[in-house]
Amino acid sequence: MTMPPSGPAAHRPLRSSRQGRRLNRSIGRGLLSAAMVVAIATVTAGVIHVVAPSNSVQQPSIDGPATIGTFSHHHVVITLPAHTASYQGAFVRGVPESYAPIRALEDVTGVHLNIALYYSSWYERFQSAFATGVKDNGAVPFIQIEPTNVRFAAIVAGRYDTYLETFATAVASYGAKTGQGVIIGFGHEMNGYWYPWGYRHVAPALFVSAWRHIVDVFRQQGAYNVAWLWTVNIIATPRGVPSPAAWWPGDSYVTWVGIDGYYYKSSWTFASLFGPTIKAIRALTLDPILIAETGVARTADQPAKIADLFAGIHSYGLLGFVWFNADGVRDWRLSGPAAFAAFRRGAKTFQRLAS
Repeated sequence: MTMPPSGPAAHRPLRSSRQGRRLNRSIGRGLLSAAMVVAIATVTAGVIHVVAPSNSVQQPSIDGPATIGTFSHHHVVITLPAHTASYQGAFVRGVPESYAPIRALEDVTGVHLNIALYYSSWYERFQSAFATGVKDNGAVPFIQIEPTNVRFAAIVAGRYDTYLETFATAVASYGAKTGQGVIIGFGHEMNGYWYPWGYRHVAPALFVSAWRHIVDVFRQQGAYNVAWLWTVNIIATPRGVPSPAAWWPGDSYVTWVGIDGYYYKSSWTFASLFGPTIKAIRALTLDPILIAETGVARTADQPAKIADLFAGIHSYGLLGFVWFNADGVRDWRLSGPAAFAAFRRGAKTFQRLAS
């Protein structure tokens, strides 16, 4: 079955906001030797490791809260849990200005959402106040950085490092003060053609170099509380969406893999929609996979497809999903008692698996 792309031309218009953000997704990781670990503690967001910095990287002093302590010239490393069926998240219009839209979705579904996604334009600061609100609601912030109108060669050359260092330092400080991990993606759906950083616009090798440079800058600033999410679109070769293999940055630069895909028709299944892309990813890496953006068109039998989504994540052993609860080219918002009930039943299934 030929699958259409899940980019903005297919499912969502560009956002209009005071930051002028557009929609997208991605992520990555920092690997450290076990010999560097000097303390371990368990927190709501995951596992905290306090490690000495490597000799090749100069780290700023980071003052943590009393429960973590003050670790001058040390990294605070926070690893998010990566268990099957651990995450049910959402994007809802109105974030990151407020957490209220996500709370309203929780109220109508009766489901606690533990990932809160927002899209961040280039040069936009890290929304630490929103991230703190996310933590206070028992969830993890997920930021998709969108490099619109950005010269990738300039990223690699370090010309944007001041912006990246400022963002990374804020993320590191947030982690040290709160014990909270964050998920960050960059240039999501790069194997699609609809974004200016995607296929046919930026060479895959240049994208990879930019991705690695960004991760390196974050590590240099001590931002080891980031789960880097490398997010691709579902493969649809006849429609010009190839395998994402050419864009793969390597295991040392990726924590989790994200896949974006949407149910347009009631006849579609999780296996047909996501299966080929999962197979292609597994040829590259065994990193955990998160469905980083998904939804069901209201004409595609939402209750049945929601049940299929939960079942598919379980059967493939994936981390979970992030629901795009917004009206785009299609209306992907959960609608009606039957859809809400299906979402609630699926969440209970996840809870049983996690217990």
